Amino acid sequence: MKSTLSTRKVWLMVIAASFFVASCSDETTIFENPEDNLVSETDQSKLDNSVSFERTGVLDIYEDPIASAKRYNATGKAEQAGDYPLTLVAQIAPPTFANGENLAATHVVLDGDYGYVSYNTVGQDYVGAIDVIDISDPNNPRVTSRVYYTNADLNSIAYDNGYIYVAGGVDSEQSVTATANSLVAKIAVSGGRMNTSNITYGFQEGFNATDVRIINNNVVVTSGQDGFVVVYDKNDLSALNETAFADLRSVAYNGSEIAVLDAAQGVSFLDQNLNVLRSIDIESDFGVDAKRTLDFLNETIVVSEGTKGAGVYNAATGSFMEYLSILTNPENAEPGEIVTNGVAVNEDVLLMANGAGGLSLSENKDDSTNGVGVIELTGSINYVASKGDYIFAASGKSGFQIIKLNRPTESLVSSCENLASFSGSSTYTVEQGNEQAFSGSKRFNSLTINGSLLLCGSWTVKDDLTINENGVFEMNGTIVIGRVNRQRDIVVKAGATLRIEGNMSIYGDLILEEGATLEFLGESTVAAVWGTVSKANGASIIGTFNDYYNKF
Repeated sequence: MKSTLSTRKVWLMVIAASFFVASCSDETTIFENPEDNLVSETDQSKLDNSVSFERTGVLDIYEDPIASAKRYNATGKAEQAGDYPLTLVAQIAPPTFANGENLAATHVVLDGDYGYVSYNTVGQDYVGAIDVIDISDPNNPRVTSRVYYTNADLNSIAYDNGYIYVAGGVDSEQSVTATANSLVAKIAVSGGRMNTSNITYGFQEGFNATDVRIINNNVVVTSGQDGFVVVYDKNDLSALNETAFADLRSVAYNGSEIAVLDAAQGVSFLDQNLNVLRSIDIESDFGVDAKRTLDFLNETIVVSEGTKGAGVYNAATGSFMEYLSILTNPENAEPGEIVTNGVAVNEDVLLMANGAGGLSLSENKDDSTNGVGVIELTGSINYVASKGDYIFAASGKSGFQIIKLNRPTESLVSSCENLASFSGSSTYTVEQGNEQAFSGSKRFNSLTINGSLLLCGSWTVKDDLTINENGVFEMNGTIVIGRVNRQRDIVVKAGATLRIEGNMSIYGDLILEEGATLEFLGESTVAAVWGTVSKANGASIIGTFNDYYNKF
């Protein structure tokens, strides 16, 4: 989140106060001419070109060195295949337009086939944007709608039942309608496109609105620096209730209680009427106007606490449980910029946006949270959201990155349940004459099949996959090999067989030598080959499949 306490913006509040006399948050406005401060992007080619596939493909995880050392020293074995076979779907560049060349991604929310992204501007100017991203095709995300705000920063975004709700800051000196510098806006969206013809706005005190959350029939908005937590009616954004806090950064909801993060005090738990039920005093340095979030995880609440990492507290008693440290990647991290800005929970996965320290992944099992490692991404990670099979990581001026977890479906898990779970090396070889069959969800460095191997589940291969003479490799589920900027091949040698049921993505070439067989099973198998398909004389391709990139 951009700084909201610049000298200019503080003085704007003072100036605005001399022109507007109103209660803290009871103003709601429908702009008669929203086009005065809004610009809709109409050039679809510009939207299409903002999507980059340069790094699409297999993502490695730089594992927690302490956890890794314990595992390897205890077993005496070589590096094992890791959990979480992640892939990068695409990167989305930040919007740019006249007088808006310095936008940074601030927040992401996911719903169904769409992701909704907010942007603000680092520095003195109030400039923001909203993107709508269609992720229905995991191989080809598209920006379907974009709106530029020429007089507002947008720091947080939510979605509910056909509407986007954005929270941010407005230059009230330059606005004829804004009664305070913190705003919330309600924008209709349908089929991936925003309708800006009739936008509803609400304003509240505080230098900048920091977060927005939909709770039942209400919209809850926080504003920092002498701001409020305000409850609005979801339908017309009329203010229903409010409570003052010193420096609010974020709001979370667990189905019964509201939690807010106040950088001046810690976490407060509120009832539906905003009465404070209890508090957790936290003495961490949350930074000046920095993005910080919190989220519920089972019976705990996880708080992003800057250089300390993420603090885990018992949500009922407020007792401190542990700090989840920042698992830095030394090659990419820069000292002084390694801070936990945000946290996100997806089932048993906990994600931490650690600025220059990258995006770390931990797993929560048996009431214990253990670090797995840092995901191989570029840029400084400011915010993270995760839902279903996707992770969206906002990386400031680098835009945001879409990551697929590649979790096996329930039906696939059921079909694999009679097979042993894979627990072998990340550089795995099946010797000639051996027949192996495994289930699971793993990431490999390389696979070499001299005998016979069946894998049922979700798998990634960072480097090469080779099926040697007369070898057989069968895959049921999902497998991804290589990356666009680090292309790797599948080689099916003479007399060997590659049998696929599900989804196969190759970021490299598929090479079928003389007498090799490629067989597709089922009616919905997809083969997405980024490179070329080389088929020698005598090689055969059998079955019906979706040739995604038309390479066969």
